[in-house]
Amino acid sequence: MIELQSLSKWYGEVIGLNNVTATIGDGMTGLVGPNGAGKSTLMGLATGQLLPSMGRIRVFGQRSWNNPAVLSTIGYCPEGDPFWMNLSGRQFVSFLAKCSGMSFRARRKSVEDVIELTGMTAHAGRAIKGYSKGMRQRIKVAQALVHGPKLLILDEPFTGADPVGRHELGHLFRSLADQGVNILISSHVLHEVEALTNEILMIDHGRIVAHGDLHSVRRALHDRPHAIRVRLDEPRRLAAPLAAVEFVTGLKISGSDSLLIETPVPEQVFEQLPDLILREGLVVREISAADESLEALFGYLTQRSA
Repeated sequence: MIELQSLSKWYGEVIGLNNVTATIGDGMTGLVGPNGAGKSTLMGLATGQLLPSMGRIRVFGQRSWNNPAVLSTIGYCPEGDPFWMNLSGRQFVSFLAKCSGMSFRARRKSVEDVIELTGMTAHAGRAIKGYSKGMRQRIKVAQALVHGPKLLILDEPFTGADPVGRHELGHLFRSLADQGVNILISSHVLHEVEALTNEILMIDHGRIVAHGDLHSVRRALHDRPHAIRVRLDEPRRLAAPLAAVEFVTGLKISGSDSLLIETPVPEQVFEQLPDLILREGLVVREISAADESLEALFGYLTQRSA
């Protein structure tokens, strides 16, 4: 879908991206990283708004800069609010559909379809200046979809949306992905990215620090012990025999019903836990990997790359 080869972009003395090489495949990919990491720069390069300082970027095998053929296949939802505030939501989406080259008949139907798809039908006739932040996010998604793109690039699409709106947008993005629309989505709401896709591209200080599915990225962090959480009524009774296990490097009791186990070899801990639990006669409610979430990986990798 997107190919980056020795890609760099700088603004004077400020480096946005630094010698990045990666291939982003079909489907949905989450783009995550701290503020200023280079996410918006990457999206600007992919959408042809920025020219690389060095290297190259290809979208569906073609350059994106000054290339209407490839740009017509991309839908872009920016983080900011690039609106003409006196236009209604319907007028805004319709005008951008016209700019994309759609005929009057085609855009009339498509505008109503995407407005309904994003839950904005009841508000489409109102001026954008009266919209809430969440409504503005939805109408931006509508304009990104109006021309039927093959690739949807979403920069912080959940910003300002209420919980119901976030849930509905997440459902919409998953549905589009199921229909074959490729999606690159940037968000600081890490658990929502994790709920949408297992594929991540993590950027920090202009460099890629992780790329792939969450579990393979976590397994590659050999310098970080894995954490396993066990929820049970008497955590101290399980901690005692675990303290004698060679490959357990740390134990921490949290509250009255949780034991956190640190180990460089989680597979061996998972293998021995059932025997220890049965031997001690314990009742366990949950055993889970405590640090394989996107939030944990985000903390590990951005700290390591700092």
